Amino acid sequence: MKLPFLSKKIKWYMADWNETELKKGFFRPDQKFRTDNAMRSNMVVDHLNVTIQGNHILKDVSVEIPDRKITCIIGPSGCGKSTLLKSLNRLLDANEDVKITGQVIVDGEELYAPGVEITHIRRKMGLLSQRPCPLPMSIYDNIAYGCRIHGLRNRKKLNMVVRYYLQAVGLWEEVKDRLHSPAARMSIGQQQRLCLARGLAVEPQFILADEATSALDPISSKTIEDLFLKLREEYAIVLVTHTLRQALRIADYVIFMYMGEIVEAGTAEQIFKHPQKELTQKYLSGVFS
Repeated sequence: MKLPFLSKKIKWYMADWNETELKKGFFRPDQKFRTDNAMRSNMVVDHLNVTIQGNHILKDVSVEIPDRKITCIIGPSGCGKSTLLKSLNRLLDANEDVKITGQVIVDGEELYAPGVEITHIRRKMGLLSQRPCPLPMSIYDNIAYGCRIHGLRNRKKLNMVVRYYLQAVGLWEEVKDRLHSPAARMSIGQQQRLCLARGLAVEPQFILADEATSALDPISSKTIEDLFLKLREEYAIVLVTHTLRQALRIADYVIFMYMGEIVEAGTAEQIFKHPQKELTQKYLSGVFS
């Protein structure tokens, strides 16, 4: 992998298991551990409409979300940011009060096509919520849980995955002596990093984060932001944020939403320095928030 902080070989495994085997999908003989680079592409949202209990929340949304970039979705409260994020991994359509039309296409696959296997789709999308939601189990099992669902049962291999991703989010040294204690005993900042590690362990292509730092103290927030900046070398990160300062710090690409519509989208430099729409200019200047 390209990431310096993921590049060290892990010692907690048999001598003939190495990082190269991990990267190639050693843990799942029947499927790739990560989407092949040759198959990777941007996510395309095409004329997406979401209606919830008769309320038209997303209105004909079309946008392309770039791979291996940090995309920040900004806009005032209630403009549809979180609804758009949730629609990207089909968290909404299980509710009978929700009607969705349009397309979301990843690697040539239409996420809302009839017969699409939802577990397969959600594996592509690691989700980080506003407040950390560790599973009611140990630190170790929080990481191992998703791997077990996808067929990994070998204990030694699970040990390797757990250590690898705890190291990836900077938690290993903090928790290595209490891996089997409840995750709920961790600090809020540690819990959020654990949830990130849990999502990474099933090797998604996208990390979807809904105000992932809003419940954290400044130090923990910076830790998560720094992780995002490193992880974008391997993942597409889509972050909903109410904090313009955060978007200014880390965004490569920006989507500005208002009243369920995309007003303007483009590179961070374009949106922040040369916004084309008057509504964007007013939002960025603080006329409304």
